[in-house]
Amino acid sequence: MRIAIVDESAARAAIIQEGLGGMDDCETLVITERRGLIAAVAAFDPDIVLMDLGNPSRDVLEEYFAVSKALARPIAMFVDESDEESIAASVDAGVSAYVVNGFAKQRIKPLLDLAVRRFNAFSRLETDLAEARGQLAERANVDKAKRLLMTSRGLTEPEAYKELRSQAMRSSKRIAEVAEALLMADQLLGGTR
Repeated sequence: MRIAIVDESAARAAIIQEGLGGMDDCETLVITERRGLIAAVAAFDPDIVLMDLGNPSRDVLEEYFAVSKALARPIAMFVDESDEESIAASVDAGVSAYVVNGFAKQRIKPLLDLAVRRFNAFSRLETDLAEARGQLAERANVDKAKRLLMTSRGLTEPEAYKELRSQAMRSSKRIAEVAEALLMADQLLGGTR
């Protein structure tokens, strides 16, 4: 596992590294400079990012949230103090674990596991949502294509669907692909809808 540790304090970063000490096959990179942070993290290509921000200003939080948004990785963030606005902003930015006043080496590994599990669960939900949206869009296109065939060729709905299905079988394509091609051709020809 590749872990990027982002902390302006080398001493605190060392505590995080110590907390990760018992993990086998763990490669870490400590980043203490804010300048070029996104590029440095991206170049390392970590599996997870651990950030210890101590008591950050709003500007610092915004900068680190940009890192979170730029990466599709689990991120655990440690802060000394927080408010509702900062917590909400971190969740919106994609932070998987936001830990307030809980920085201790024995907590690092369990929090790392939590961040990874929450990130994976959220990623599965996003994938499922994208698939559902795609299926709905395909279904809408099939319905539009059926209406187009019904209007332009005077077919009933079952006949229009049968025509789409037959064309899909002849061309070895999915019905949704045939429907999309039909709608695109109709648009190119000036649209009869």
